[in-house]
Amino acid sequence: MRHTLPTLPPFNVTAPWPRLYLKVRMYRKLLTALQGEYAQKLNDSLSKQGFRRSQNVLYRPSCAECSACLSARVRVADFKPSKSQRRAERRNADLRREATSPWATEEQYALFRDYLDSRHADGGMADMDIFEFAAMIEETPIRSRVIEYNARRADGSVDLVAVCLTDVLDDGLSMVYSFYDPERARTSLGTYVILDHIRIARKAGLPYVYLGYWVPGSPKMGYKANFAALEVYKNGEWCDIGNPATHSAATHPLSTDPIAEQVARISLPDSRPFRG
Repeated sequence: MRHTLPTLPPFNVTAPWPRLYLKVRMYRKLLTALQGEYAQKLNDSLSKQGFRRSQNVLYRPSCAECSACLSARVRVADFKPSKSQRRAERRNADLRREATSPWATEEQYALFRDYLDSRHADGGMADMDIFEFAAMIEETPIRSRVIEYNARRADGSVDLVAVCLTDVLDDGLSMVYSFYDPERARTSLGTYVILDHIRIARKAGLPYVYLGYWVPGSPKMGYKANFAALEVYKNGEWCDIGNPATHSAATHPLSTDPIAEQVARISLPDSRPFRG
């Protein structure tokens, strides 16, 4: 008799700790290692199921009594910029994009520190040193790029003003982490970086740009809901976000299924024949 068994990587759950964006709740992750020849396919598959990459780990929030964090992505073909987003594109039209291999530089780290100190001084990455930063950028077992945005001064010199660590998936671009010059925040530079990724994806024929997690009621996450054609991964499927105000941060004790049930429902990219 011939059976088919999934090539199942081990999944683990972290201990709970205080949530960054909703501090009154405890945060917990379901995660698995990302390594070897299987890594790219696993990242492609699990990204479609609400997972995100951090170095050589894939994770998805799995809090005991909360299901607030929703993975978000933009449908590239249906996206149309708003008036304010078109203004952001005009304000940053002078920038030049350069895509490189995932290699960390001192210039990137200096910009990263300025960004954290200005916008996320109390965040989980506030104490990250240059070696940890290099690991975040360089420890990737899949197809990743560092996309830099540079501004040219009147004297001809060039300033690095924004950086995004970006994964290339089989169905889109995943913006793993981005940061920018806080002094250019008034130009909506963060919005511009997302708009440019949508432009890159459209040119490459990729249907989605993955933005990370959106949390209803979180001011720091609210900007993601401003993008048209936004989908969120909710109750095991992707759906149009519709009116963001209709989404609530579920906090019922039964809002999250047991870990064993969550793992059992994860769809893996490959299977292997088994004879028994």
